[in-house]
Amino acid sequence: MGGDFGPRCIIPAVARCLQQIPGLSVVLVGSPEPMTSLCQKHRLPGDRISFVHTSETILANDLPASVLRNKRDASMRVAIEQVRDGVADGCLSAGNTGALMVLSKTLLGTVDGIQRPAIMAALPVAGKFCHVLDLGANVDCSARQLFEFAVMGSEAVAELTDIQQPRVGLLNIGGEINKGSLRVREVSELLRDSRTLNYIGHIEGHELFQDRADVVVCDGFVGNVLLKASEGLASYMQAELGRALSGNFILRLLGPLLRRALKPMGERLDPDRYNGAVLLGLQGVVVKSHGNADQYALEVAIAQAVRACQSDMPQRIAERLVRCRSDLL
Repeated sequence: MGGDFGPRCIIPAVARCLQQIPGLSVVLVGSPEPMTSLCQKHRLPGDRISFVHTSETILANDLPASVLRNKRDASMRVAIEQVRDGVADGCLSAGNTGALMVLSKTLLGTVDGIQRPAIMAALPVAGKFCHVLDLGANVDCSARQLFEFAVMGSEAVAELTDIQQPRVGLLNIGGEINKGSLRVREVSELLRDSRTLNYIGHIEGHELFQDRADVVVCDGFVGNVLLKASEGLASYMQAELGRALSGNFILRLLGPLLRRALKPMGERLDPDRYNGAVLLGLQGVVVKSHGNADQYALEVAIAQAVRACQSDMPQRIAERLVRCRSDLL
């Protein structure tokens, strides 16, 4: 029931993914209508789909604490309970991020040794991906929590990609060791002393898109601003390119050829192609979709959730933390 478009985008995305991903089964949690009628319209296979009907919905402006106390039959809460109870392997939601984080942490709990979960997503850089965390779950973070983010991000990227020793960078205002806030300098020292992480040092904002690191760590305030600014810039560049092509007679004539040549670049910069941020550090798989995701973006997020479930990420992170625990002593 979450997101700007709700079931009318989610149901067709599920139908498409059921066709493309063998073995996938989906539990749809929400209000009986329009969910049931949309499923009939898009002909979802009855043997691979099931329903859990709920009477409440979490709104975008609902406070996480009030949701935890009051909306016990909200679709988001019940969906997370499916993971807790072993009915589902993972949960995907496009709803209220704060509520999703609080409910996930309360109902699923965190991996032993993790103080706070973090949100991680991929950004396109130099034809590859750079995974950034945290992207909004934790506005204020201690040095230890940022170190935990580095451990979780490194293990998650190793599981989700073919990179065995992901390069871990710390987002900062300069590359020098003495740059940044006291907290950043503290976590930088922890990361330098780590024997299990491939820490490469500080990463400045412009270096984020130069393939300097596979994992970049920052607090949730900085990460959320970075993510939305990057997405806004990508949309702005695409719009400016469209105006440039339509503003000149010769370019208009060459428009079809230029658009065909520039299509791969536009696809690489399309935020929808990277939808699906994983909440790391939980004892279960939870993935957050953009609230304004359309059908295609939701298909991408569903595929991301499937990969996270197949990798058994919570267990892998727990094992990695045991190996890294001596670095925190």
